[in-house]
Amino acid sequence: MSDYDLEAGPDPATFAAAAPEGDINEAGDEPVYAVGIGPGNLEYLTPRGERAIREADVIVGFTTVVEFVEDVADDADLLTCGYKDEADALEEFGERVAAGESGTAVAMGDPNHSGYQFVGKVQDAVEREGPDVSVRIVPGISSLQVAASRARTPMEDTEFVTLHKSGDLEADMQRLAAAVVDDERHLLALPRPYDRMPGDIAQFLLERGTGPDLETLVLEKLTHEDEQIHRFTLAELAEHAGGTGRDDTPFSDLVVLAVRQAVP
Repeated sequence: MSDYDLEAGPDPATFAAAAPEGDINEAGDEPVYAVGIGPGNLEYLTPRGERAIREADVIVGFTTVVEFVEDVADDADLLTCGYKDEADALEEFGERVAAGESGTAVAMGDPNHSGYQFVGKVQDAVEREGPDVSVRIVPGISSLQVAASRARTPMEDTEFVTLHKSGDLEADMQRLAAAVVDDERHLLALPRPYDRMPGDIAQFLLERGTGPDLETLVLEKLTHEDEQIHRFTLAELAEHAGGTGRDDTPFSDLVVLAVRQAVP
């Protein structure tokens, strides 16, 4: 599965979700952990996730993620990467885990919210080198959970759609529109930097017939010291549509979009 094209497949997220995890044997298992570190504030790192990081011999993750937990990592060797060298870092990680080192992969938030492409890549790298080594997810606190609290959109009344992934987004955009327009549910969406940012989503919803006056929040850098909540109507937010670069939007890449339906 190491050779994949996100336009043609297979998608590593599909690989990660192909089967449930096996039964836990705390006495005999020596799994690799895929840990969600939370939204970037260590107060939101769970004790179980912290233990998996602290006990690891080698940790792999994107540089911006690893930097948040490097003080927790004790003496672990940190394999940091970006998109361009991700495959090389994961290959080394898989080799070292297969050789007997304990390993933990770290991701922002909760891997179950928009993180399965990364989990699938980790699992592929580990299983190619050590077929008997399992990968277990340690859930984290997602920015989605924090956003639901800030926006007061109960999850049971809310549709969650992630656009924060590679590949085609057409089906995701249609599901997003159906939830807001047809089902009249609250929406929490993770935009994709920088071609599907909050303004672009707002414009798309207006084109699909959503009311222009719906209350809309862009929740930026949640739990960080510079957290901000920007409040708009849907029509006001759509004024920020367009562009594909960092300078084409007033928002950072650490945002959640909330669209609230009117409460009776």
